[in-house]
Amino acid sequence: MSDEPKATLGVAELREILTLLPHRYPFLLVDKIIDIDGDNSAIGIKNVTVNEPQFTGHFPDQPIMPGVLLIEGMAQTAGAICARKSGRGSNLVYFMTIDNARFRKPVVPGDRVEFHVSKQKQRGNIWKFHCDAKVDGQLVAEADIGAMIVNKEEA
Repeated sequence: MSDEPKATLGVAELREILTLLPHRYPFLLVDKIIDIDGDNSAIGIKNVTVNEPQFTGHFPDQPIMPGVLLIEGMAQTAGAICARKSGRGSNLVYFMTIDNARFRKPVVPGDRVEFHVSKQKQRGNIWKFHCDAKVDGQLVAEADIGAMIVNKEEA
């Protein structure tokens, strides 16, 4: 995070997220983004509820959020701040790479997941982020992800 006071950091409510990302229910995995510091960092919020479709099969008697959906939530958070920085509506963000993914603790219905994303570097239209997923301040998953911004007309 930057040294700016929190009051100057940005927020993206659900309506804005819907303009930044092409994802929709049931695959939109970010409810809100807080503490946005340009394209440097942000925190995506996901409120996990038992009525989400993945829990009918993963697992019916002991619902656990699939790790791949935690990674996707991290990528969507990073993608939203890339899209916000590079121009709403005119670009798409493609998820390119996942490295160093680790899952530390199960995420279950009732949890509030925070996707902490932090830009590591950018070269042209390629962005690299380190991401931590946390529940109640405890690390539950982490990964390094790469994304590419492309113009919608060129996609």
